[in-house]
Amino acid sequence: MSRALAILLLACSWLASAKPPSGNGLLADRPSILFIFADDQRNHTLGCAGHPVVRTPNIDLLASGGVRFENAFVTTSTCWSSRACLFTGCYERRHLYRASPGSLNPDLCQTSYFAQLKAAGYRTGHLGKEHVSLAAKDAAAMWDVRRKLGRNPYFKKQADGSARHTTQILGDWGIEFIKEQPKDKPFCLQLSFNATHAEDGDKRPGLGHFPWPKVMNGKYEGQEMPLPPLNDPAIYQSQPDFLKKSINRQRYFWRWDTAEKYQTNMRAYFRMISGIDHVVGRLVAQLEKQGLADNTVIIYTADNGYYLGDRGFAGKWTHYDESLRVPLIVHDPRLPEPKRGRVLPEMALNSDLGATIIDLAGLPAPVSHTGRSLLPLLRGEPPGDWRREFLCEFLAVPRTIPRWEGVRGTHWSYARYFVDGPDKPPFEFLHDLKNDPAQLANVALNEKNASALKRMRARCDKLIASHGSPMQKIGQSTRSKKKK
Repeated sequence: MSRALAILLLACSWLASAKPPSGNGLLADRPSILFIFADDQRNHTLGCAGHPVVRTPNIDLLASGGVRFENAFVTTSTCWSSRACLFTGCYERRHLYRASPGSLNPDLCQTSYFAQLKAAGYRTGHLGKEHVSLAAKDAAAMWDVRRKLGRNPYFKKQADGSARHTTQILGDWGIEFIKEQPKDKPFCLQLSFNATHAEDGDKRPGLGHFPWPKVMNGKYEGQEMPLPPLNDPAIYQSQPDFLKKSINRQRYFWRWDTAEKYQTNMRAYFRMISGIDHVVGRLVAQLEKQGLADNTVIIYTADNGYYLGDRGFAGKWTHYDESLRVPLIVHDPRLPEPKRGRVLPEMALNSDLGATIIDLAGLPAPVSHTGRSLLPLLRGEPPGDWRREFLCEFLAVPRTIPRWEGVRGTHWSYARYFVDGPDKPPFEFLHDLKNDPAQLANVALNEKNASALKRMRARCDKLIASHGSPMQKIGQSTRSKKKK
């Protein structure tokens, strides 16, 4: 064989392995991915996470046969930005969705995990809540199947005159997608639930505010709901005025401010979680029925955390762990038995999931992704340089939450809020997580922590420089675009 021919054959072999052609056995061997995305679900509200009340047997089975990340976070804690981070695989500071006008950045849509897998021959689909504006051509590059489903109201009238909950409808659509799946190619399907988001326009406790699927009727009835751990009024009083007056406090009076409302709404909230769990069971049963379960990786997570009355707050949006922490389970049926059922301590981010899905498909992650694949952790081979901190931020302001940015590490948590605008000195938080894991004391003004504060400021500046513009420039670019 000539050297030129050998080089040509080697090049052809490399191209074939880098991007498998559609419709052949090599592509069919790639795993399918089922991504289940809840809304407003705090990290501890699963049976497998040790919650004393909520029951999630189907999700728990995913954890026992897979891996649960006990330190999973979102980098921006609100519905739309978290979804944009997920789709693009990068920080809000890079995608700038809603921090500047317009649809989600088209270049980042082209490097999304959906677009990457669709181009490689996967059948892709997104069902349910989007909450991100996409240009039509970008959505077409990402999804073969796209079906939107919003709340307002949660119960949708059916052809026979009955009303069906969006959680159950989404399960119906997911099963329909799986039934239509060709045998010679894998799929990547995301089901984005509206649950457990409150029905903000209906503040009646229980079925009005957190309307659950009918299949959950009676569940948790008569059970006493434990009070939030951080329910001491002194914790709320210790907050700065801008948080005391924020939307976090305003919505507290919608949901959690009386004993009766708290008990009723917590039962309803847990029924919504159990409703999602019920759909998970239906989807897994369909995968098993079609012989797809053994080669389908299932990911379960949420778009942001949720206060549930802690600190006298409702909602999310801020730097505290109740806002940033989310559940995360990756169930890979191909894992060897000793690797299943593990609970991993490493920090995982929502921006890691795109890189992970692309890696599962055997493809290289685009350079625009700021996340890292979780597959080495799943295999039990954690890289020595795995992160011990991450940039967190909130740039697109909904009413009374000022913009903020910070760093959440393993020892220190730092955040600076631009209360009076990006050009004024910020209000700073510094929490010593080793001595104060509940983040009750703000020690930013304590002289003995001056060196730690200086380090965290510098670390925040460095992470920002790596991923986008300083807050002042974001503010200026946004204002100039709006003027145009």
